[in-house]
Amino acid sequence: MSVERYNPREAEPRWQQVWDDAKSFVTNTDDPREPYYVLEMFPYPSGRIHMGHVRNYTLGDVVARFQRARGKNVLHPMGWDAFGLPAENAAMERGLNPGTWTRQNIATMKAQLKTMGLSIDWTREIATCEPQYYQHQQSMFIDMLAAGLVTRKKSKVNWDPVDMTVLANEQVIDGRGWRSGAPVEQRELTQWFFKITDYAEDLLTALDGLTDWPEKVRTMQRNWIGKSEGLRLLFELVPGSDVSQQSIEVFTTRPDTIFGASFLALSPDHPLTTELAAGNADLSEFVADCHRQGTATETLEKAEKKGFYTGLYVKHPVIEGATLPVYVANFVLMEYGTGAIFGCPAHDQRDLDFARKYELAVTPVVLPPGADAETFAIGIEAAVDAGTIYNSGFLDGLAVEEAKKAIASHFGARTVDGQPQGRVEVNYRLRDWGLSRQRYWGAPIPIIHCEVCGTLPVPKKDLPVVLPEDVSFDKPGNALDHHPTWKHTTCPQCGGAATRETDTMDTFVDSSWYFARFTAPEAPTPTIPAVANRWMPVDQYIGGIEHAILHLLYSRFFTRAMKATGHIGLDEPFKGMFTQGMVTHETYKSADGQWLAPEDVRFETIEGERRAIEIQSGRPARIGPVEKISKSKRNGTDPDDILKVYGADAARWFILSDSPPERDIEWTEAGVEGASRFQQRIWRLVGETVEIAKQSAGIVRVSDDDEALSLRKTVHRAVHNVGGDIEGLRFNRAVAQIYELTNALVRSAGLVAVAPAARLAALEEGVERLIQLIAPMMPHLAETCWEALGKSGLVADALWPSVNPALLVDDEVTLPIQLNGKRRGEIVVPKGLAAAEVEKRVLSLDEIVRMLDGKAPKKIVIVPDRIVNVVV
Repeated sequence: MSVERYNPREAEPRWQQVWDDAKSFVTNTDDPREPYYVLEMFPYPSGRIHMGHVRNYTLGDVVARFQRARGKNVLHPMGWDAFGLPAENAAMERGLNPGTWTRQNIATMKAQLKTMGLSIDWTREIATCEPQYYQHQQSMFIDMLAAGLVTRKKSKVNWDPVDMTVLANEQVIDGRGWRSGAPVEQRELTQWFFKITDYAEDLLTALDGLTDWPEKVRTMQRNWIGKSEGLRLLFELVPGSDVSQQSIEVFTTRPDTIFGASFLALSPDHPLTTELAAGNADLSEFVADCHRQGTATETLEKAEKKGFYTGLYVKHPVIEGATLPVYVANFVLMEYGTGAIFGCPAHDQRDLDFARKYELAVTPVVLPPGADAETFAIGIEAAVDAGTIYNSGFLDGLAVEEAKKAIASHFGARTVDGQPQGRVEVNYRLRDWGLSRQRYWGAPIPIIHCEVCGTLPVPKKDLPVVLPEDVSFDKPGNALDHHPTWKHTTCPQCGGAATRETDTMDTFVDSSWYFARFTAPEAPTPTIPAVANRWMPVDQYIGGIEHAILHLLYSRFFTRAMKATGHIGLDEPFKGMFTQGMVTHETYKSADGQWLAPEDVRFETIEGERRAIEIQSGRPARIGPVEKISKSKRNGTDPDDILKVYGADAARWFILSDSPPERDIEWTEAGVEGASRFQQRIWRLVGETVEIAKQSAGIVRVSDDDEALSLRKTVHRAVHNVGGDIEGLRFNRAVAQIYELTNALVRSAGLVAVAPAARLAALEEGVERLIQLIAPMMPHLAETCWEALGKSGLVADALWPSVNPALLVDDEVTLPIQLNGKRRGEIVVPKGLAAAEVEKRVLSLDEIVRMLDGKAPKKIVIVPDRIVNVVV
């Protein structure tokens, strides 16, 4: 073969066409081999892929190709998370239908992804915006409604007044909408909900069985579900309070701190707050201000703690004669517990901040270990750690958990308004999943509203309820609401005039079951249960840590709901979960503070300092920190540019080699240039091996000499280690093993000419196996090398090379030799050699004989296979 440079621009499209023609990655469900399902989180079709996509799909592709080489029937599909508000906003800006914009983006991104050489079964491609997908989602919604897993109720929501839609808590950033930046309002709307809280305990306890998930992800889910055991406790209002109720019920997880209570706080939405605000304009305005901040937990934690004194007092439940003032506070949520809390400022930072602001008492009642009860005081930080109860009457001296039990027993024996003053209760932070969105570009909720018959599901025979294409966005709000005809329909029960539900489904619904649809994407039902049960759970799921909570939690709930309605036979959707790190890059700003793209900047080294220059203006530019690649900061590199210059394999190799896949990776052109050079090194090695084989034609081959045997051991160890590292998703370690193997093969290629009859076979085996090892990572280069080596078929179809266990065993060891405790040399001996023979060989070494100078050693200490110490 010619040893000219490897040309990825020629090779990569050629092999992609070969794979397509051969249907190499089309999965046959009836294949009897062991199934293996690998899936990366599907992308939102925003217009073009970015380097984060390149990383995510490279990782998944390596797993898919490796498992295929291991002889498994691999399912590796791709689809598009295609509904959502960004498409609707983009369509409005461009005067297009969101479907047109979305489908154009899908076509562009699909073409880009195909240039990466991904081993994807494109025959299973789905897009969530297509009726043939969401009709099954609508069908399952109806099934879940019948099963009692869907409800409709009024709820406080975060409302974006610009985007005119409900926002999830996570979409409220510092009190503003994540896209519009508008101050968020709270509104009470009638919403559709999935009853995820029915599964709260199951979703929590089942996390213990997800041992192939990152612990940090499981911890995040545990915290989000937020199970807490506490006490419902009644506080009696001081007589004379001009309100309709006689007591206030709170929920607390720290009843042990009751002696340190200094105030009660109500939610702005508590019924008592509403009653008081009806006659108090100032309180009404305070409540309105609270509603403007949103309900996101992060927002509440960061916001300044504000309160409004109601003028009410409650009796302190354990300190005779003491009373506690009642406030309305902006950090208390009606949705958690009872919508009321008691504040113990000494032992809760939020309560402490509030107490300092309003000059309330701060009484410590939990003494930290080692602290002096006489002098211990609270400063600007609350004492939140465990300790011993004090300043607490009959609880003094107890540990926190003992005190919780004692106080629960105490209150359980007392009554207020004819009921126990306290009762133990388990609570969850998790709330039902509100799925209603007031926007056009989403799956229609299959519900009909009739004034006579009420709220009814659309008959399944009438599915899908398809979005109209002739929509107008010239009015604010949901385009479905003001469509002239779409929402008007006939009641399926009485035949009278009725209207459709104009809310559409949260896009998290679309992504909560797509993995199941991939198992039978053409089925006339949401799934074929027997097929879904065979493929699922997904063996390896890969995606960003930003989806560790909601997407994964909703998917886990939805799988359980699908089981309850007969669509699948398992609870958990993902067996293995892996969260890759982000792709980062330096940031650059021009002299006038504008963000600059990497291609807008050149670099100079002046007096040993690296400096950036804006190419267009020639003026100095500021080099900023390395940050996640984002459009807003223009610090991304277009994958198309990289692939055109260096090829897909070089980009894939750099992505895999630079750092552990769970960590962030800094994208650098120098890094991908290094990957490209390594490609050429492998190509030269293959060329040299082929030429050596040609020159050695006709030579009668003989048994391996020591050099050949050593190489075979190196090769088999590499095959064993690389396989284990890919299996464990330690891709950078696999790359390091391949670098070492390549170095050994290059060295051996230079030594074959000395004894080709004994060494050529080992070199050829080593190079062949090297190509198989790089095949999951650099598949195009591997196919080109495989062809050059004269191998039949495709390396994509070849099985992972076998390993000879005997070659994994080191049968020799190197023993350090010490003389009176100081290292003086070493000796290579067979592993397990008898001590007498080791002693004999050591004493015969020239350097030891010279050092002994005719003297006999006093003793020789031999640690088998470890070390020899000669004492004189």
